[in-house]
Amino acid sequence: MAAKNVSLKVINQAGEEAGKVSVSNEVFGVEVNSQVMFDAVQVYQSNMRQATAKVLTRSEVRGGGKKPWRQKGTGRARAGSNRSPLWRHGGIVFGPTGTQNYKLSQNKKAHALAVKSALTLKAQNKDIIVVDALNFEAPSTKAAVDFLAKANAKAKTLIVIADDNDNLVASARNIPGVIVVKTNNLSVYDVLNTNSLVFTKEAIKAVEGDLK
Repeated sequence: MAAKNVSLKVINQAGEEAGKVSVSNEVFGVEVNSQVMFDAVQVYQSNMRQATAKVLTRSEVRGGGKKPWRQKGTGRARAGSNRSPLWRHGGIVFGPTGTQNYKLSQNKKAHALAVKSALTLKAQNKDIIVVDALNFEAPSTKAAVDFLAKANAKAKTLIVIADDNDNLVASARNIPGVIVVKTNNLSVYDVLNTNSLVFTKEAIKAVEGDLK
């Protein structure tokens, strides 16, 4: 029988071990489902598209009012406008109109399973770092870099917090590859697209509670 809980090491802001935290096997130890994770990433990326691409049709291209040459007698094919789609610099026939809709959706159960699968992968690969708390007295990129170094965080790091932490956000925003998100904005794409996943102790319990 599978263990009921997964035990993760907890460190403090100085990078020193500060105990362990037990999290549910139902969230961090599920059977990984690659398909729902693929679907979740596809939904995320599709919904991020702004769909603002737009081309000009022949009626929108400037010019073309005068018939290029007379209808008959020139030996050339008849032409009514030099803005015809057949001509260079002419209008586009089947290009994007600016009204295209790329939105996709995924049902709640499938999305929850996708998040659990992504978190399980990170737990199995030992890419989850749990810190008891992250408190910065003032915005400081240097302090954030020092913490990440002491925590042995890798190049791409996702920091997950439970509540607003303006000093942390301001400290981390100038560090390449580092993203700070709240638990209610945690996406499968962000989890999979990171090398180290840093949770505050409060945040990991909040995620566990939301997904159980």
